[in-house]
Amino acid sequence: MDNVLNVNPGLIFWTLVNFGIFFILLMKFGYRPMLNALNEREEKIHNSIMAAENANVEAQRILAENKEKLAEAHQQVAVVVKEGRVQAEKIIAKANEEAEYIKKQKLEETAREMNRMKDEAFTQLRSEVATLVMQATEKVLDAKLDDDSHKKLIDTAISQVSKN
Repeated sequence: MDNVLNVNPGLIFWTLVNFGIFFILLMKFGYRPMLNALNEREEKIHNSIMAAENANVEAQRILAENKEKLAEAHQQVAVVVKEGRVQAEKIIAKANEEAEYIKKQKLEETAREMNRMKDEAFTQLRSEVATLVMQATEKVLDAKLDDDSHKKLIDTAISQVSKN
C-alpha cells in the first residue's frame, strides 16, 4: 500500500506522453470532426430558423393579402346589395305606377260605364215617362194627338219632371 502513494517519475513521464499523444489524436481525429459536426448542426439550426422566419413573413404577407381580398369582397357585396336595393325600389316604384295607372283606367272605365248606364236609364225613363204622359194626356183629352203636338207635350212634361 505504500507503493500507491509514492510518486514515480517514469510513470508520470509516460502518462504525460500518453496523454499528449491521446490529445493530439483526439484533436486530429475527434475534435475537428466533432467541431465540424457542431458547426454543421449550428448552420442547420440557423437555416431552419431563417426558413421559419421566411415562412412566417410569407404567412403574414398571405394573411394581409387575404384580409385585403376579404375587405374587397365585403365592399363588393355591399355594392351588390345596394344595387339590389336600388333595383328593387325601382321595380316596386314601377309596379306601383303600373298599378296606379291600371286603377285609374279601371275607375275611368267604370265611370264611363256608369255614365252610359245612367244615360241609358235616363233615356229609358224618358221614354217611359213620355209613354205615361201620352197615356195620361190621351185619357185627359180622350183623343189621340198628332206627332208634333205629341212631341211638344212630351218635351214640356220632361222638362217639368227634370226641374223637380
